[in-house]
Amino acid sequence: MKTNQAFKNEALAALRGNWGKAVLATLLYVLLISLVNIPVTYQSFKMQSYLTENAGSHASLYDMASLMQDPAYQLLSKRTNGYSSLSTLVSILLIMPLSLGYANAMRRLLVHQEDELISNTIRIAFRNYWHKVWGLLWMTILIFLWSLLLIVPGLIKSFSYAMTPFILEDNPELSGVEAIHRSRMMMKGHKFDLFWLWLSFIGWFLLSILTCGIGFLWLVPYMETAQAAFYEEVKADYALNGGLD
Repeated sequence: MKTNQAFKNEALAALRGNWGKAVLATLLYVLLISLVNIPVTYQSFKMQSYLTENAGSHASLYDMASLMQDPAYQLLSKRTNGYSSLSTLVSILLIMPLSLGYANAMRRLLVHQEDELISNTIRIAFRNYWHKVWGLLWMTILIFLWSLLLIVPGLIKSFSYAMTPFILEDNPELSGVEAIHRSRMMMKGHKFDLFWLWLSFIGWFLLSILTCGIGFLWLVPYMETAQAAFYEEVKADYALNGGLD
């Protein structure tokens, strides 16, 4: 297994001369996620404001519970639940496949020097669309179910299934369940390696926070490209051990 620095160096080499395109692709992706979540955030803010304005700062729990039965608050709650359901649906049908497209666009930059990151993100996301949506949805459900046991099992499974977005694009003949199973096989003995790779970005993560989040526009493509390099390594190791026979 290569060192973290080797994966980072590969990512930096791929991104050299392409940072502008990578930042723009990341910005558009982040803006889309924000647009999907704005209605829910706004409605939640209205609910909180309603309670604050009508209950006061010294209201008892009984007063708050009574106020929540108010028809006006109930209407706000129904609207929030409706927006939340719509946001979840849009996330499944749009954001999830675009996240796969984004990750694989960075991988194509790394492996094939294809620098059309925005068009590749969209093209990859909507190619074999339902196959990818089902695979990602099933992966999310499994991680959620494992997380119900405790946080640690959920984290372990998130590392175990982390290669699924690449496998779904690489192997369209595999079902979603088969892609998740292959990721699990690939990541045997490598889950801590991926955790260690992610942890190595902690300094850049803290620096991005200090820049009011602007730094994440550079950090996210850096991390995604490094993870793509990690995938290429574990895929080669898996093939070497007869996994792709």
